[in-house]
Amino acid sequence: MTRINSTQSASSQLDRRSLQAVWHPCTQMKQHETYPLVPIVRGKGVWLYDDAGNRYLDAISSWWVNLFGHSNPAINAAIRDQLEKIEHVMLAGFTHEPVVALSERLKQITPGSLGHCFYASDGASAIEIALKMSFHYWQLCGKPQKNSFISLQNDYHGETLGALSVTDVAIFKQTYAPLLRPCTHVPTPDWRYAETGESAEAYALRAADALDHYLAKNHAHTAAFILEPLVQGAAGMGMHHPVYLQRARTLCDQYQVHLILDEIAVGFGRTGTLFACNQADIAPDILCLSKGLSGGYLPLSVTMTTDTIYQAFYDDNVARAFLHSHSHTGNALACRAALASLDIFAQDNIIETNKTKATYLNRIAAKLATHGRVRNFRNCGMIWAFEVDTALQDFATACFQAGLQHQLLLRPLGKTVYFMPPYVIEEPEMDLLIDGTLHILDTLSA
Repeated sequence: MTRINSTQSASSQLDRRSLQAVWHPCTQMKQHETYPLVPIVRGKGVWLYDDAGNRYLDAISSWWVNLFGHSNPAINAAIRDQLEKIEHVMLAGFTHEPVVALSERLKQITPGSLGHCFYASDGASAIEIALKMSFHYWQLCGKPQKNSFISLQNDYHGETLGALSVTDVAIFKQTYAPLLRPCTHVPTPDWRYAETGESAEAYALRAADALDHYLAKNHAHTAAFILEPLVQGAAGMGMHHPVYLQRARTLCDQYQVHLILDEIAVGFGRTGTLFACNQADIAPDILCLSKGLSGGYLPLSVTMTTDTIYQAFYDDNVARAFLHSHSHTGNALACRAALASLDIFAQDNIIETNKTKATYLNRIAAKLATHGRVRNFRNCGMIWAFEVDTALQDFATACFQAGLQHQLLLRPLGKTVYFMPPYVIEEPEMDLLIDGTLHILDTLSA
């Protein structure tokens, strides 16, 4: 398929208007002097449609958020119903049915004994809340010296200042380093770093030994250890063995350090279980969720924690309260979308259905995994990734543009190509995804 340039379409001015008025995220805007924006006018299922009638398979779920396809009828209906009741009311001094019902559901389905839910609108905000909660907790417990954080090498947690402080991806962080708190990054258990012949499990245990060594010396000053469980997203979908999570939980208990799990990208079935930490049979002290929380429909995030942490703030003294707020905390429309999404999980047996889909995609991807330029082909649940051995300087841009010509929305992380499609993807669409990607690799490698 040849993509029709947006300048030839009926609404050809939309990209020009956008460039004059919108500062697009994670984008060098000058590149759009060469590459036009893609003006999307509608979506249905796994497909996005531009203003010229071209369609693109949303192989990355629009930045990892969409679970059940665009314009999902059940989620649409829930939002329409809620619109007739209340769209939003501040959550300070007020409450409403969707936020209460969602909090009750989340408490039931998350691991361990995570209690009260604190809402915000995006993943980075959830991380900020988690860091502040942990820091403040130790202040209230008379241990103000426990005020530093550690995270994994290559971890990504967002781009607000607190979240960026615990992030270890240089392209996002280095410019703002003078604004950030120092943070120690312990070795990643990402199995791509294993020695030749070393198993993913053995390497994860070796990385856990480094964590143990650090905490043995520094636990008295460490408030929390934050990590992305099983899959480090912005690091190129680096994957690790769940034994690392088990060791991390044990060590955090041993050294009295909070374990914060950032399941913003990997929660809600992405890794093959409802939550990534389910695969290690552990529970965090603080859990951060977003992206798929609302089915990818509306901005919504939540930070959940234990009653032990919650009770430390519960006091007659207002100054001991967690005085953090967002204007759209617990937005009713977003909460209804989230409830509808959780209903789909329950009614359609999504986790088991996804296992069947993953098996099929892995089978047809065998020809991709053995491609001469593919390295480290890997899969975790409904996430696939591999590196491309190429001398092409700007491979990510070239791959994205080539993908559009093959009805695919791909957005590589450097030289890492990944798939994270909506769960409604079917076999013919998986065939198109694999065949199109193979053709792109052959074209770009020529």
